[in-house]
Amino acid sequence: MKQIRWITMLLLMASTSMAQIPSLERIEPANWWVKMQQPFLQLIVHGNKIAERDVKLEYPGVTLLKVNKVENPNYLFLDLNIDPSTAPGTFPIRFLKKGSKDLVFSYELKARNTGTKAQGLNAGDLIYLIMPDRFANGDTTNDVIKGMQETTLNRDSMYYRHGGDIQGIINHLGYLQELGATSLWMTPMITNDQPQASYHGYAATEQFRTDPRYGTNELYKTLADSLHKRGMKLVMDLVHNHIGSQHWTMKDMPMKSWVHQWPEFTRSSFRAQPDFDPYASQYDKDIMTNGWFDNHMPDLDQSNPFVRNYFTQSHIWWIEYAGVDAFRLDTYPYNDGEFMAAWGKAIKDAYPTFTFFGEVWVKGVADQVYFTQGKTVNQHLDTQLPGLTDFNSLWAITGAMNDKAAWDDGAVKLYTTLASDYQYQDPMRNVVFLDNHDLSRFYSVIGENKGKYKAALAWLLTTRGIPQLYYGNEIGMKNFSAPDGLVREDFKGGWKNDKVNKFTAAGRNEEENELHDYVQKLANYRKNNPVVQTGKLMQYIPQNNVYTYFRYNADKTVMIILNPNSDPVTIDVSRFKERTTGFSSAHDIVTDKTYSLSDSLHVPATTTLVLELAH
Repeated sequence: MKQIRWITMLLLMASTSMAQIPSLERIEPANWWVKMQQPFLQLIVHGNKIAERDVKLEYPGVTLLKVNKVENPNYLFLDLNIDPSTAPGTFPIRFLKKGSKDLVFSYELKARNTGTKAQGLNAGDLIYLIMPDRFANGDTTNDVIKGMQETTLNRDSMYYRHGGDIQGIINHLGYLQELGATSLWMTPMITNDQPQASYHGYAATEQFRTDPRYGTNELYKTLADSLHKRGMKLVMDLVHNHIGSQHWTMKDMPMKSWVHQWPEFTRSSFRAQPDFDPYASQYDKDIMTNGWFDNHMPDLDQSNPFVRNYFTQSHIWWIEYAGVDAFRLDTYPYNDGEFMAAWGKAIKDAYPTFTFFGEVWVKGVADQVYFTQGKTVNQHLDTQLPGLTDFNSLWAITGAMNDKAAWDDGAVKLYTTLASDYQYQDPMRNVVFLDNHDLSRFYSVIGENKGKYKAALAWLLTTRGIPQLYYGNEIGMKNFSAPDGLVREDFKGGWKNDKVNKFTAAGRNEEENELHDYVQKLANYRKNNPVVQTGKLMQYIPQNNVYTYFRYNADKTVMIILNPNSDPVTIDVSRFKERTTGFSSAHDIVTDKTYSLSDSLHVPATTTLVLELAH
């Protein structure tokens, strides 16, 4: 018996008979805007044998440049030009066939969204990362949606849906603002109608629709507006590399080259080195970028211009529609580099103040730098990527807290990691963090040592870059990513039947309140003091496994001393006279204690002192 190609079998299982599909199923994007920076728009049209029909449209300023027919006769791709003089309005797009009834789609061109949008992230921000399904359930009526493939709701399992949603997040924006967060990043919220583990959002089945178990497009926009009214920002999580196996374009693919095809299932190697290795084989490059992330996550062929247009336009659509301020880009190194560079330029051209950062999960600063913009390390192209998730600073703070002090280990890892910042165009654009939805909780990684945890949080909120907190960091949520995924447990208090409410001081225990208040004090100090946002940084080579650095500008100087040791230390202040000259005392931001700078400073064990210097 001949072996059936695995991808063909997958598509047969997922496919919907075209006989059951209306003659005109959809056009995407279903609306656009006038006076956009780019006059070109490509519409994807899906319907039963739609390619057999002629296309007609008439609207002042709109020109049908080309009707693209592809392998699958159920698709057309329409190239439009929208002149800058075009007025908002609606017009019919007609699909004509002799002897058949005309199919008509009423297309709308809207006026530009004049509300707050595309603000971009900068070093003045503090990002709070949420998995929406696990944060708060504000609307129980959308917990289970009839007709969707996954209908199991079980909070006792990490792999089923729990019911968190957009309304739940809106209900707790005050908590986040008081904590000191300025920006909200949520794992993907577009529809993931997959049969299993759809809660995480990284296997999209739609591009223009919010998952109804979270809410509606309108509610997502309400979230953006609510954030903006509070002076906060919305970060949207994008996945360029792959879609879900149940994505509507996988059920009836436009063409074979929509996704990467393999004779049998081929997973990515997950090794980023072939992207930049001067000695890499083409085989390794192909496996890395063209291999599938998982068997239910088809890998998009980003060399296909129709794929490029469809996904790029969907991202622009969300900025304009909802007022998104920044993007986080999932699995960045697995993408086609040429496409991502072109995509980055397109986004910047459309929204010059908009920013984005990529997930670059690699070890080695140079490996990380390669993916950032500016061709600073002899890249073969300018990636157009402003910043990234700074995994190497995470490895450094982890080593500082857990490793035994040595020439290259312990606190010196923080020093050597930042000493390599010269390779970036601007390291201040990098996002620094202690953990996220894919990693073990940092509190568990350091053995639930409260002193070390607070010391690391102080570093996070005072080092260079854009800090990111994972939901629950502020109350010491714990557990490891394997084997049970417990790092994605619910934030207690977000469900009506929860016995405790961690959103309130009364619902938190003594240790949780201590950690919460510590984060809140430092985060709000950071929010109100540009010196620890955009101030210059000067660091000193660690001595006795103690790392000291300064943030300073024309108005203020802040001295940060990180002692990860299990014993207290006394440091000689005279070593730092380059930055301390002219100052006589230091105010502890957390304890309000005042220290003299005349001689030496006593630093308790597993402590980071954050000291604002005074004359």
